[in-house]
Amino acid sequence: MTTRRQLLAMSASAVVGSAVSASAQGNDASSESRSKITQIRNATLRIDYAGVRFLVDPMLAERHSFPGFPGTANNKQHNPMVHLPLPIADIVDVDAVIVTHLHEDHWDQAARDALEKDLPIFVQNDADAEVVRGQSFTDVRVLSESSEFDGVGLIKTAGRHGTEAHFEVIAEILGEVCGVVFSHPDEKTVYLAGDTIWNDDVAAVLSVHAPEVAILNAGYAMVQGVDGSIIMGAEDVLRVYEAAPEALLIASHMEAINHCVLTRAELRAFAAEEGFLDNLLTPGDGETSTI
Repeated sequence: MTTRRQLLAMSASAVVGSAVSASAQGNDASSESRSKITQIRNATLRIDYAGVRFLVDPMLAERHSFPGFPGTANNKQHNPMVHLPLPIADIVDVDAVIVTHLHEDHWDQAARDALEKDLPIFVQNDADAEVVRGQSFTDVRVLSESSEFDGVGLIKTAGRHGTEAHFEVIAEILGEVCGVVFSHPDEKTVYLAGDTIWNDDVAAVLSVHAPEVAILNAGYAMVQGVDGSIIMGAEDVLRVYEAAPEALLIASHMEAINHCVLTRAELRAFAAEEGFLDNLLTPGDGETSTI
């Protein structure tokens, strides 16, 4: 496993290049006033956007506290594979939470224990809302194409958590997922794709909303005996770049869960070969990207 120190060293040129790219898009505001995305761990993110603090897909369990996912790559490895980079109290100090789906690596017991029960929790559908309300949360809201919070538009987007071959085998486990487009008149449009592979849903979001920033779950999570991945990998990220060549791409959901086999270093190397390294950030856990 590559250490955080090594990751930061290897990614220095990518960070500089991407920062230049972001600046070239015309945002002259100071870094203090611009929105920020903090990679916590796996798909867990802190998104500070238009003055609102969002926590996305919180998995806050201690390192190695639950088994690897059965039937997936490297399933003898316990999860999460790495420690949280920040104190839990700091992570949960937010205004609202977004849960794209209820898989354990996006919404675990540790998160449910740590979060205040009256925090607004946004979920993808009524079924997930019922579950979360049953976990004692009192302000559970269902995302839609017109939802908003404190002036921030939160547009629900569709996704596909794996290929047709995956759904033939484990459709019940994969279930439904969503993404979110963050919008505000004074901010760049941010697309959080969620647990999806490249497909027509993703292409449509990029075409309709033209996000300047796209956060991609890019760890290439593998299920044993089925070709392909249930989330994005390097080729999927390339497809996003080809569809939105001006967007800043931020890779998440990497190097924290047993079945995610693509590393940040491998994705950067691929991006360099394909000519889009300057458009890509691969933040280490605890690292903040100003957009």
